[in-house]
Formats: sequence, structure tokens, C-alpha cells
Amino acid sequence: MKTLHGVLACTLFLTVRALYSSSDDVVELNPSNINKVLQSDSLWLIEFYAPWCGHCQRLTPEWKKAATALKGIVKVAAVDCDQHQSLAGQYGIQGFPTIKIFGANKNKPEDYQGARTSQGIVDGALTALRSLVKERLSGRSGSSGQGKQSGGGSGAGGKKDVVELTDDNFDRLVLKGEESWLVEFFAPWCGHCKRLEPEWAAAAAEVREQTKGKVKLGAVDATVHQGLASRYGVRGYPTIKVFVKGEEPVDYDGGRTRSDIVARAMDLYSANAPPPELLEILSADVLKKTCEDNQLCIIAVLPHILDTGAAGRNGYLEVMMKMADKYKQKAWGWLWTEAGAQMDLESSLGIGGFGYPAMAAINARKMKFALLKGSFSETGIHEFLRDLSVGRGSTATVGGAALPKIHKVEPWDGKDGVLPQEDDIDLSDVDLDDFGKDEL
Repeated sequence: MKTLHGVLACTLFLTVRALYSSSDDVVELNPSNINKVLQSDSLWLIEFYAPWCGHCQRLTPEWKKAATALKGIVKVAAVDCDQHQSLAGQYGIQGFPTIKIFGANKNKPEDYQGARTSQGIVDGALTALRSLVKERLSGRSGSSGQGKQSGGGSGAGGKKDVVELTDDNFDRLVLKGEESWLVEFFAPWCGHCKRLEPEWAAAAAEVREQTKGKVKLGAVDATVHQGLASRYGVRGYPTIKVFVKGEEPVDYDGGRTRSDIVARAMDLYSANAPPPELLEILSADVLKKTCEDNQLCIIAVLPHILDTGAAGRNGYLEVMMKMADKYKQKAWGWLWTEAGAQMDLESSLGIGGFGYPAMAAINARKMKFALLKGSFSETGIHEFLRDLSVGRGSTATVGGAALPKIHKVEPWDGKDGVLPQEDDIDLSDVDLDDFGKDEL
């Protein structure tokens, strides 16, 4: 008898297994495609059901009818919790059917409490849609799901700067790329992950700007890309790993605030980035690009090549390159020119044609500059730049409150200077005997 009951139960179970089919307008969700919800800007209504549940079976025709009515307006979906128990656990499903509305914040879906008829479902969906539109008009809402953050969609802060990492792109971007990475493995339902999200997004934007993309922040939805989570031994959420090319990944054990994350990223940048290039000012474009693309541009005016020779000039350039390396995490621009080659620049900085070598730091956004008052040496320049880093030191406005006119010049050839050759004077046609005679 028990066997008969078991067979009967199994037969009934099989006959009610599929409440929805591919011909319906209801999107069937599972762990492999749930990310399309988290990354979407659309409003979603999702039914969590069990095929054997009588209430679910009675809801099915109403749910299908509502899905057809809302097609192209609101996404209507369903999750078979018997087959996908992980999703049921992820969203705290305690009974069937449970309907949730995934609106602006995909990490915080709301329970649908309306009528279980097609008309009630449509009314509830349109009410939620109006609310979403009002929030967007007021500027209070973007797509704020963790998955959306990772995917680089629109929204507040730096969510677009967090790279969504998946089974398909992880090796190509992280393991084979030249950049260093901080990678967060998260679960959308995880409270700690939700609290980390705005800090991670803000840090991503700041790190991108300060390192010019040399260090990146990424995120892996570990509930979708379980293979990646398993490969790197992820056992809790969020887990953050540090990836540097040619090295084994290590756990990030720092703080979870924006400043903590940025500080670790800048350490990575400093350790692995080459020093910035030291450029000679050969044209207006060189000055404009360097000063406008960086927070500060450090400019040295070196003595004329005839005054120092190649060895002396190279000594000054070596000091500058050492300082550029020392302060490379600041992402400043570094420039030099020869005394007298760019007189308008010297005049605008108050250098005035004497006292070489000289150095100035320009903030092109504010059109302010500061002059090196100490020696042109590693110690003197370090003290000057250290004071700039902490906001000390006096500043003045760049002459004309704009970048000065720059003349095109030929690049230094690396050689000693050569005195201009004077022309010999031909005195053969001059009668020297005439000199000294008095005119009558």
C-alpha cells in the first residue's frame, strides 16, 4: 500500500511539475539567469512557487494572464523553489506562493500584498511602476542592485566603475590583464555585502581616477558564478581577494570603508606602476595635456645647456625622475624646459630669468602655482612636494590666470651645447694705413 501511495504521489508530482512553459509570457528564473533581474533597470514581479502547492496551481492562470497584459511594461517571472531551493533560501521564502516586487533596489525586493487575481496583480505592478518613475524623476533612485553595480550600469556614485566579473571574462580580464585587481565575491542577499556596496562603488571611482585604470575593482556574484567562488576558496560573503599579475591571489584584510579600500589600491599602484614620464615642453599641447590631465604638474626650468653641459643637465633630470618615482602614487605630471626657451611660462610663474634651476607646481584647475624655495636637490624637492601634499606652502595665481603661450622648440639631443660659430671678418680690402691720419 505504501508503495502504491509512493507511486501515486510520484505520478501526481510529475504531472504538476511544470506550471509554466516557454510559450508563456512568464520568465522562468533559475540560479543561472537570476542575474538578468539584478542587472536590469526594469521592474520585476517574481512568484516563488512549489509545483505541488494548491494555491500556486490556482494562481498559475492568473499569473500567466497578468504576464501577457504587462508584456513590454513590467517583467513577470516565476521560480520553481523545489528545483531551485538556493534561490528560495536567498530570498527568505517561507511559504508558497510568495510574490516579490524587484524595483529600484534589486537587493531589497518588497513583498506583494495585493489580490491574487490578474487584475489585482496588474494594478499592483502599475502602482509599483509609478512609484519607481517618481523616484527617478526626483533623482532619488538609480539601479541599485549589487549585480547592477558590478555590471557597470548607470546609477549614483561609482557603480559604473565596478567591473562585473563572470565565468566568461574573469580569466581574460583579471588573470591575463596587465592591471592589478581588488575583487569582491558577494551574494545579493548578504547584509554585509549590501553595506559594503556604496563604499566599494565610491572607492572604484576614486581608484580609477587616481591610478588611471591601472588598478581596478571588480565584483563576482558568487551565487551565479559558483565555479569562481569555489576556485578561490570563498566560504563567506563578502570575500575580497587581491590579484597582481604573476603572483598568487591573497586575501584583502583591510577595512571596509572607501578610504581603506582606496589606500590598499594605491599601495598596489605604487608597488607595481612605473614612474610617470618626464617630458620636455616642446609645444603647447605637451603643457596643456600634462597639466589638465593631472591634479598637479611639476615644472622645472633648468639652466641653459651651455651653462651645465650634458652631464650637469642629466644630473638635474635624474633628481627629477627620482622624485617622480617617489611621488608616483600622486599621479602628478612632470615637465622640464631650458631657461630662456619658454619665457612666457617663466614670466607667468614669476621665475623671471634668473635663479636656475627653478621649479614650480601648477594646479591648472585653479590656475594656482607654488615655487620651490629650497635647494634643487632630492631633499629640497622632497620637502617642497611633501608640503604640497598636505596643503602647506604659499601659492599665487598663474600670470594671466591661464596657461601661458608656449613656443615650439626642438627636443634636446642629449649632447653638450655648442657655442655659435662667429663669422671671420675679411679685412683684406681695408687700407690700414689710412687709420691714424688726420683729416684736414
